Amino acid sequence: MAYKLLICILAGLGAGLGTGFAGMSAAAVISPMLITFLGVDPYQAVGVALASDVLASAVSAWTYGKSKNLDIRNGLIMMAFVLLFTLVGSYAASFLPSSTMGGFSTCMTLLLGIKFLVRPVMTTKEAMAHKSAKVRALQSAACGTLIGFICGFVGAGGGMMMLLILTSVLGYELKTAVGTSVFIMTFTALTGSVSHFTLGGMPDLSILVLCVVSTLVFALLAAKFANKAPAKTLNRATGAVLTVLGAAILLVNYLG
Repeated sequence: MAYKLLICILAGLGAGLGTGFAGMSAAAVISPMLITFLGVDPYQAVGVALASDVLASAVSAWTYGKSKNLDIRNGLIMMAFVLLFTLVGSYAASFLPSSTMGGFSTCMTLLLGIKFLVRPVMTTKEAMAHKSAKVRALQSAACGTLIGFICGFVGAGGGMMMLLILTSVLGYELKTAVGTSVFIMTFTALTGSVSHFTLGGMPDLSILVLCVVSTLVFALLAAKFANKAPAKTLNRATGAVLTVLGAAILLVNYLG
């Protein structure tokens, strides 16, 4: 039980920090940890990770929203297209042989972390305001289409794809990008967790509770810090968290 507790807390620590700082999906951290160290069935491990994502993303979105670092209107537009085109991408992928892109999410986590360290996002809210509401809505729809299709086709990387596109393509200030990303992830994770538990049954309840609680606590702490931190500090903290998590997940996958 002590070993199980340690693994779940470490998984929640990594997932919570990734969610609170960068809108990262908990599945990228929790799934490989549970599969490798506790022998949890992969399908149920993803279900636990998605369930952990729901509350962690919700409390992070609430924290970012309280500090006015959340774009709900365009987040809803993007979420609708992400959900729709995830189904399209998944359907398209069913015609191809399964192979090779399992490391996509992990590699993106590592590279995105390095990117924030080397080239921080210093966009301001004033600069964001120059785009018209119509242009931003159209861009949100287009980017949601791209993110959804890639996530459905590859099967991973949603949180990282959203953060990359919100900051690099839509020109979001980092805090607003993370706030909008975790807002979207709340609903996508809820949909995914319900689906997994319906189709695959309930996992070990002690693992589920430990992962959900630890992820929630660390996500809340990370989101509170992120909303108070200056942009430069937040870029460094986000970059460091993503780089360490990306390297750690690669190591865990290697051990697995």
